[in-house]
Amino acid sequence: MCEGDSHRRGVQRCPGVTLPPFQTLVDAHWRDVGRLAAALAGPGDGPDVAQQAWAQALSAYPSLTDARNLRGWLLTITSRAATDSHRARARRPVPVADLPDHQAPPAAALHDERLWAAVRLLPDRQRTAVALHYVLDLPHADVARTLDTTPAASRRLVSDALATLRTLWTETS
Repeated sequence: MCEGDSHRRGVQRCPGVTLPPFQTLVDAHWRDVGRLAAALAGPGDGPDVAQQAWAQALSAYPSLTDARNLRGWLLTITSRAATDSHRARARRPVPVADLPDHQAPPAAALHDERLWAAVRLLPDRQRTAVALHYVLDLPHADVARTLDTTPAASRRLVSDALATLRTLWTETS
């Protein structure tokens, strides 16, 4: 554990830990954070989740003690911010509007919403594994590292998620 009074002298790092400026981290990984946030939270909440992830990362960055896997650290924060967003959405009241006088959208426009609804039903770890693998195109080894599991377990999470999505998709078709 590092010594030092962080209230008087600011944050003191463990010896040997040097971090790049935070803006360098943002420049290097903003696309991955944004894409993962959109994949996990949906297109409507994705930008908010990404913003929340960056705010959390900025506040935690000064006390970071290991700079080896900053990308994985950011993606983990993004995944947790998306989970928080899903939980918050479940607690929000659902507004009920009057029925519109116009015709319903064509069936093709509904497919995306049905898919997002099915994705939202997946357990958090499966949803995150699918997004990391298919949206960010990460190999299973990187997905496993982000989720703190093995590559075999990562493959299983993705496989189970896809099976669930196929089942949900055929049930609603």
